[in-house]
Amino acid sequence: TTVKALFPVSEAAEPTDQRMMGQMDGWTGSGKVLVVDDEDTVRILGKRILEKAGFEVLLASDGCEALEIYRRDGDNISLVLLDMTMPQMDGEEAFREIRKIRNDARVILSSGYNEQDATSNFAGKGLAGFIQKPYRPIDLVKKVREIL
Repeated sequence: TTVKALFPVSEAAEPTDQRMMGQMDGWTGSGKVLVVDDEDTVRILGKRILEKAGFEVLLASDGCEALEIYRRDGDNISLVLLDMTMPQMDGEEAFREIRKIRNDARVILSSGYNEQDATSNFAGKGLAGFIQKPYRPIDLVKKVREIL
C-alpha cells in the first residue's frame, strides 16, 4: 500500500504570535490571573502568554488547589482561566465553589470540547467567557482583554 499526501504551498508568511501580539494597539493587561489546568504544558503556556501581556499569573493544577489560592487571594484575582476537565475537582465544581467565595468572579472556561457542549451546564450561571483548546496566544489575550 502506498499513501501519497499532497499539501498546498503558500508564498505568504505565517503571521507570528509575536507580530500578532503587536496588533493589540499597545494594550497591556494588569492584575492577577489564576490559570487552572491539570496539564503542565497548558499551565506553563498560559502563564507565559499572560505574563507577556502584562499580568501577574498564579497557577493551580486542579480545582482543589485553585480553591485554596482563591480563598487566600480571591479579592486580588481579576480573572480565572479554568479548565473544564480535571481530576479531583472538575471545572464545573470549581466554578461553583469560586462563585460561592465571590459571586462576581470572572471565569473563562477552557476546554477541548466545542463551546456549546462545554458551556451547556454553565448557562445562566455567570460564566464570563469560553476559549477552546488548543488556542493561539493572540486568541487568549483577546479573550482576556474582552472580559476585563
